[in-house]
Amino acid sequence: MPNFCAAPNCTRKSTQSDLAFFRFPRDPERCRLWVENCRRADLEEKTPDQLNKHYRLCAKHFEPTMICKTSPYRTVLRDTAIPTIFDLTSHLSNPHSRHRKRIKVLTDEEVRKIKERRLESSIEQLLSKKDKNDGQDDTETIDLPQLTTHQKELREFLRSLFEVTVVMGKQNLPLSNHSNDDPEKNSFVMSTFQALVENRINAGDELLRGRFEASPVNEEYCPATQQGQLLDVCERCVREELLQEVRESRFFSLVTGDLVEFPEGQHLPVFLRFVDQTNTLREEFIEFLSFEGEELSVPDKLEYHITKAWGLSMEDCRGQAHAGCGVLAHRMKAIATHLMDKYPMAVNSPCSTCALNVHLANNIPLTGVQVVISVLKKADAFFKASPQLQAELDNAISILRQGNDERANDLKQCSRATWTDLHNVFEMAVDLVEPLLLCMDSVHDNEDLKWSDQITNDAYTISEALADFEFVVTLVVLKNALSFTRAFGKNLQGETLDVFFAANSLTAVLHSLHEVIDNIEVYHEFWFEEAVHLATAMEIPIKVPRLFLRKQRAVEPLEIQAESFFKEYLTVPVMEYIIQEIKDIFTENHLKALKCLSLVPAVMGQMKFNTSEETHADVFRSDLPHPDTLPAELHCWRIKWKHRGKEVSLPCTILETLHHSDVKFFPNVDAFLKILASLPVLKLGGGQGETGQKRLKAYLLDTPVSHRSKNLAMLNINYHIKMDLEEMVECYIKSYPEDEND
Repeated sequence: MPNFCAAPNCTRKSTQSDLAFFRFPRDPERCRLWVENCRRADLEEKTPDQLNKHYRLCAKHFEPTMICKTSPYRTVLRDTAIPTIFDLTSHLSNPHSRHRKRIKVLTDEEVRKIKERRLESSIEQLLSKKDKNDGQDDTETIDLPQLTTHQKELREFLRSLFEVTVVMGKQNLPLSNHSNDDPEKNSFVMSTFQALVENRINAGDELLRGRFEASPVNEEYCPATQQGQLLDVCERCVREELLQEVRESRFFSLVTGDLVEFPEGQHLPVFLRFVDQTNTLREEFIEFLSFEGEELSVPDKLEYHITKAWGLSMEDCRGQAHAGCGVLAHRMKAIATHLMDKYPMAVNSPCSTCALNVHLANNIPLTGVQVVISVLKKADAFFKASPQLQAELDNAISILRQGNDERANDLKQCSRATWTDLHNVFEMAVDLVEPLLLCMDSVHDNEDLKWSDQITNDAYTISEALADFEFVVTLVVLKNALSFTRAFGKNLQGETLDVFFAANSLTAVLHSLHEVIDNIEVYHEFWFEEAVHLATAMEIPIKVPRLFLRKQRAVEPLEIQAESFFKEYLTVPVMEYIIQEIKDIFTENHLKALKCLSLVPAVMGQMKFNTSEETHADVFRSDLPHPDTLPAELHCWRIKWKHRGKEVSLPCTILETLHHSDVKFFPNVDAFLKILASLPVLKLGGGQGETGQKRLKAYLLDTPVSHRSKNLAMLNINYHIKMDLEEMVECYIKSYPEDEND
């Protein structure tokens, strides 16, 4: 985020200049002198803490003697530094200008007092300079203590090591080639790090050269223990840089992904979604949390990290979204419920990158349903592994869809994409299941001997699952049951207007689902008949699952019909779960929040400016800067856009609205929109917001489990974050002070 100079008539910012920018001091007296010299009336009302946090002055407003350059990368002010160089007259040449920084006109008495203070300050500086020349009270005149030669060399040495570590993280270079199976290979343990260090030495880093030439011949360039410390400090500094932005934004949402395998065990990736100070929506990766231990301990561990380790408040969490399937989904739902019980405003919802129907299916606690999802993912991955296998599937589709070339081409095109993530995944699967089985049987037969044993074995495993009647009937039931939520879920991932209409259509969706459950006999009869027809075409026998029959005979030797069995143990539980899950996700607070999307001008226009945000706005009333003026502000907001000029277009999204120049005059609306944007159910809209998830997937795809490192993954995923080497050095010395004394 760029820093802007707060001085009047100064337009410098950090992105356009190499100048240093300095925060206003927290000391009240010194801060008052800065404000007086700036001559900005609007700054006089602010506290020193507010000025320190939000305002900067560039180096052009300080005498050169007030600036101390401690290194090529760090510039600080002396303790007594006061800004004295200002342009307070250039705006007078254009009296009609509307400069954003209001310059205060001082009386003669005020000017006299300022001159007296400046004179006193100059005398103090002269005395300080004299004391310094006499060798007295050095520490009072310079912001930082004087370092010994050994301490300076240590800092430069650590800085070089941190540069190497950061390069390894950004470029995703493995720590080592260590092998537990072959001890002879362990001689290459530090090869990557050593090669990079040697490269720096050869490039002219004399400090590194001298340090390592003075060390024993067999000593490692950097012991494994110290390398672990370097990685830990890098990770902490990058995380703190991100967390500082989250704290400044205040409100956030919690997003977790699928479990990630590391050599140390399974870990849960955690992201935070927020709108930063530049009104950019972001979803940033924060940390991998260990997922080992008892189920009840995971929510407490997650809450501890958020509040204690990260310094955030769960009271400011406005949403949560957790990925997962089967057992993991069950555990993550328990975590979400636990957090919502303690923090009701942290509403649970599907992630914006996951289709609602996929989310619902992933969370259904029925083994048959989870088998269907697993098999479909395996089949998709099976054909993505080889163009020849994809061509085999295309051939099977052509054979079974003869006479319907249009549908055959659609299926071929969809099968090449990641169709298991689509809203209509189960409709696609029903159309593809017959070609899939035909293709798998052909690959397994391997008459031409063109497939490897591994491929034929995988094909056999998938074909066995596809040729089971329980799989077929479960797939058909999921297709039909989730057809009632398909359009609703698609709108949730659509544009802002689509999401608004989706929130208002939930009652109709629930009414349709309740109608199905009330007439389940009729609906199940049609669905079962469709499954039987599909199974007959695939030559699959109609039967009750073998496992159930074995259990049933041990208890009661009565025969049960397949239709009755699947109605009682599949169709009814699936429908009941879908209804309950929809109600659990879209709580009253969640729906109120989504209906407040009518604050977006394009939605207002679509509703002919006849909206009623006031009835829903109470959900976030306590989060607003001026809640008492909210009704009047909403009225003015509506009138502003209703009577806009013909050439003015209506912003269509939350982010477009936040970037509109006039939104700053509506502080409650501005705060409301930022909270809405942080809700995980709303799509990120591309750009910087989606980079975290994409980079995590790329890291996992490119890195074998044995080479993965949580620390290096943090650097690789967040390589866009500023990495301050000087800050890393200071953090390392504070964390491991014994190294400074060696």
